[in-house]
Amino acid sequence: MNQELIDEINYEIQLLIKSGFYDEDEMIEIIEDEFIEENISEDLVLELFLENKEKIGEINEDSQDFTRLRNAFLDLTKGKIISIHNAGYDIEEGIQDSFELFTHLRNNKHSPKGFCFYSYEDIEVAIEENILPIAFGDFEYDEKKGLEIAKEVVEVLKGYDFEINWNESVDERIEIKNFDWKKSFDGNEYSMDGALEDYIELNKSD
Repeated sequence: MNQELIDEINYEIQLLIKSGFYDEDEMIEIIEDEFIEENISEDLVLELFLENKEKIGEINEDSQDFTRLRNAFLDLTKGKIISIHNAGYDIEEGIQDSFELFTHLRNNKHSPKGFCFYSYEDIEVAIEENILPIAFGDFEYDEKKGLEIAKEVVEVLKGYDFEINWNESVDERIEIKNFDWKKSFDGNEYSMDGALEDYIELNKSD
C-alpha cells in the first residue's frame, strides 16, 4: 500500500475522531466503507484507527463554542426552525434531511417554518479553518421567508456572542467565524434523529 493512501486514511480517521459524533465501531465501519475499493484489511484499519486515537488523545469535553452552538440550536428549535447538527455529508444531503424532517413533522401535526444545519463537510471546514458554515432556508422556496429565517438564525447566534459573516443573501450561507471545534463523543442523538427529538420535545404545543 502506498504512503499517499495511508496518509489519506489517517486524515479521514482523524477527522472522524475530532468530529465527536461517532463511536469507535461507527468510525471503523465508515473508513472500511469509504475505502472498500482499495481492499484494505480490517486489521490494518483497526491498527491505523488505534494509532490515530492515541496521537489525538481523548477528547473529554466540548469547547465553549460547541456548547453555545448546541444551546443556540435548541433556541432556534423552540422557534420552530428545524436545526440539525452534522446533517448529511454535504449541503445537498443536509437539505434533503431538512425536507424529510419537515414532511415527517407536518404529517404529525407540527408546523416548522424553516431549517438550518451544518454538514459533515462543514465540520471539516471548522476543524481546518475555524469557520463553521450554516445553511438555512424555508420550505416553500420563498426568498422573503428564507431571509427571515436567516435573520432569525443570525440574531440567535449573535445572542450567544458568535462572530458572524453573512451578506444578507439567500444565496450565501451564514458563517460563524473563529469557531473552536472541539466535541467529545457523548452518545447523544444528533443529526436527523436528534433534531427530530428536540423539535418534538420543545414544541409539544405546536
